[in-house]
Amino acid sequence: MKKDIRHLVPERILILDGAMGTMIQQYDLREADFRGERFRDIPGQMKGNNDLLCLTRPDVIQDIHRKYLEAGTDIIETNTFNATAVSMADYHVVEYVREMNLAAARLAREIADEYTARTPEKPRFVAGSVGPTNKTCSMSPDVNNPAYRAVTFDEMAASYQQQMEALLEGGVDALLIETIFDTLNAKAALYAARRAMQVTGKDVPIMLSVTLSDTGGRTLSGQTLDAFLASVQHADIFSIGLNCSFGARQMKPFLRQLASRAPYYISVYPNAGLPNSLGGYDQTPAEMAAEVREYIQEGLVNIIGGCCGTTDAYIAEYADLVAGATPHLPAPEPEQLWLSGLELLEVKPEINFVNIGERCNVAGSRKFLRLINEKKYDEALSIARQQVEDGALIIDVNMDDGLLDAGEEMTTFLHLISSEPEIARVPVMIDSSKWEVILAGLKCLQGKSVVNSISLKEGEEKFLASARQIRDYGAAVVVMAFDEKGQADTYERKIEICERAYRLLVDKVGFNPNDIIFDPNVLSVATGIEEHNKYAVDFIRAVGWIRKHLPGAHISGGVSNLSFSFRGNTYIREAMHAVFLYHAIRQGMDMGIVNPSTSVLYTDIPADVREKIEDVVLNRRPDAAERLIGLAESLRDTASVSSKPVRQDAWREGPVEERLKYALVKGIGDFLEVDLAEALPQYARAVDIIEGPLMNGMNYVGELFGAGKMFLPQVVKTARTMKKAVSVLQPIIESEKQEGTVSAGKVLLATVKGDVHDIGKNIVGVVMACNGYEIVDLGVMVPAETIVRRALEEKVDMIGLSGLITPSLEEMVHVAAELQKAGADIPLLIGGATTSNVHTALKIAPVYQAPVIHLKDASQNAGVAARLMNPESRRALAQELDRQHEEIRSQGGKPRKEMVSLAESREKRLNLFE
Repeated sequence: MKKDIRHLVPERILILDGAMGTMIQQYDLREADFRGERFRDIPGQMKGNNDLLCLTRPDVIQDIHRKYLEAGTDIIETNTFNATAVSMADYHVVEYVREMNLAAARLAREIADEYTARTPEKPRFVAGSVGPTNKTCSMSPDVNNPAYRAVTFDEMAASYQQQMEALLEGGVDALLIETIFDTLNAKAALYAARRAMQVTGKDVPIMLSVTLSDTGGRTLSGQTLDAFLASVQHADIFSIGLNCSFGARQMKPFLRQLASRAPYYISVYPNAGLPNSLGGYDQTPAEMAAEVREYIQEGLVNIIGGCCGTTDAYIAEYADLVAGATPHLPAPEPEQLWLSGLELLEVKPEINFVNIGERCNVAGSRKFLRLINEKKYDEALSIARQQVEDGALIIDVNMDDGLLDAGEEMTTFLHLISSEPEIARVPVMIDSSKWEVILAGLKCLQGKSVVNSISLKEGEEKFLASARQIRDYGAAVVVMAFDEKGQADTYERKIEICERAYRLLVDKVGFNPNDIIFDPNVLSVATGIEEHNKYAVDFIRAVGWIRKHLPGAHISGGVSNLSFSFRGNTYIREAMHAVFLYHAIRQGMDMGIVNPSTSVLYTDIPADVREKIEDVVLNRRPDAAERLIGLAESLRDTASVSSKPVRQDAWREGPVEERLKYALVKGIGDFLEVDLAEALPQYARAVDIIEGPLMNGMNYVGELFGAGKMFLPQVVKTARTMKKAVSVLQPIIESEKQEGTVSAGKVLLATVKGDVHDIGKNIVGVVMACNGYEIVDLGVMVPAETIVRRALEEKVDMIGLSGLITPSLEEMVHVAAELQKAGADIPLLIGGATTSNVHTALKIAPVYQAPVIHLKDASQNAGVAARLMNPESRRALAQELDRQHEEIRSQGGKPRKEMVSLAESREKRLNLFE
């Protein structure tokens, strides 16, 4: 009995065939070959409709299959890349689509079975080729109407399902959804594949292959590879990979990135190098094989083939390459919630709180409602854009209003968001009480979104049906703590409903636990009704219970509900929210709908005010509400006007150093130019202000963030203020440089691939430049290959690598390994939020021969650089580092006490806000 492809791929690397179109070109076919007698009278040109050859020249297609099998192929693809109704409409042969796919599958099946019969120990497989079509669900073809789509999700899914049913009936062993340039098209294909298998009763592996549009590593529709992985995470995927795009050498860094993150088998079939000026491919089979060999040697692949420009001669080179080679082991399943817009949002502990922007909600914002009513979409989009700029990591969109066509407005607005990269980079929360509106929203978004919400209030049957649809469309879900009895308002009811919903979702629907977000109902306190006094503390207790007993699940809530009793008193409301979040986040609440521009921090609240608020929130005394109401009344006159307690501008009377620190912590940029001008005469150099009061402010923000007393959107405001301060000082710093001075050395700076944060890196550049160093700044998202190439070309004296997020750590190791491979001996300076002396010692330093130094903040760079530029002090520093790193390694990653300052909290504060 022939082995299933699912059982064979872990055992050895399989060979996929090469390009179908390139092979067809060798047969010099004419218009008549494509038409035959049967299609003689159909209007338009038929030449180029390669899929139609399955009906008019099946001998050619089968001959191509045979050549690839002779070359050693394990998997041949059906000649159906464009065989969908969407694509075939251009050729006026839509009615023949089913027949085309059926014939293609049978042609491939027949020849594959023939070769399997000859050598049963080497079974041959048929993959049904499902191309991207010639239309896109995520982008408008009309430059004047960005909300327009040439095809809908439903039309695309129906077209794919028709094709897939025929391929399955024809006997394919797998479905290969390939050359994906728009993830929403791919999601429609995945949706269709599930249904096609249900209709035919045939269950085969699903293979995905994405194509990148440029060396920035994004698809044509703008997604990063990580965002793409999140978008398709819901599907039962067998393999995922890359095809087309580039030649093998240019594709390698992206393949490595995919292989390190994807919990699937990995396929790759690159082009035969890069096209020449005439669109042809000059790379020889031997040259391509030499580049592909690196994929195999580094354990990056399970399935290898060829795309544009490749023929059977290229594929014939692979047999020797894969003989005895070890297949790639899939990465582990992610342990966090993955969401995506154009970029990945990985919800993990180091992001202490995910703020959900609330202003694109017609039920909560009169301004937004007015703009949607008046069709002023550009202004409405500016609200969404401002929320992202203010630090919202998810945008909530709600169009539920009695005078609006909510489904139409949801579709229009989400289409418009897709055309705005600054907004579309973050995930969307589709918020509606109408199921048809939620479905409409799910069909608009290529990223992995969040549905808000479902509940058990209408019983289990409807709850399960809704959950299954959400899973099929690839979204996470907010579950409200309601059931048939109503809203959960006590601790006991909250945990009872959440546990019941969790078990239904995980056990009956097969929902990924990480994709479940509970909203245990934030209800108003201090209302004067005794039963309401426990609402806040019951929510906080429920958060802790959910975190402990429902693994993977997340907790969100509408925080503004808490303080409804104090509407009109902005200061008290914001102070209540700060206190509530401080305690809820400590218990595990990691998401929430909060105004990202809130200015009241937990540490700002005077002790007596904080005590009274905590008495209410934690229900610590029976008269807590009355005491807080009395306090609120005393502040009403000033707070209702200024949104701050009395003397909100008192900080302006302090010393300039304290003012600058305060401005950073609060994210206030209004007075920077005045204060910096006052500070300049007090410092020898402008850069000393950055290293002094500004750095002190950043360090203090780091302490607050690490202690959970400040959440990420507030940190984003701090980062923007720091950037503004540096920009004000930059011209002065430049003017202070002495003309004609000899460079102290050349430093290359880069934020590593996968990371877009750069404020810390930029500050390092300023500090180093002021100390006489020449800076080569490569920017953000820089691949290892680029860093190595430019470092060698520029003959730099040292390299500074920066990164904010956890994946950056692995990328830094990769950069060091590539430098080692290139024979470089250039010192590495490591900095960023997630970096540490421990990680540097355990992971980065061992793979690189040159000194690798972890630096806690920008002020250290110049001193270390000076030591590196002197041969004697460089040797001494290298020996010191070796001793430190070896001690850390010998103690299992635990540095001795006096070295903790290099490995623990303070080192992270500057770069945390990149």
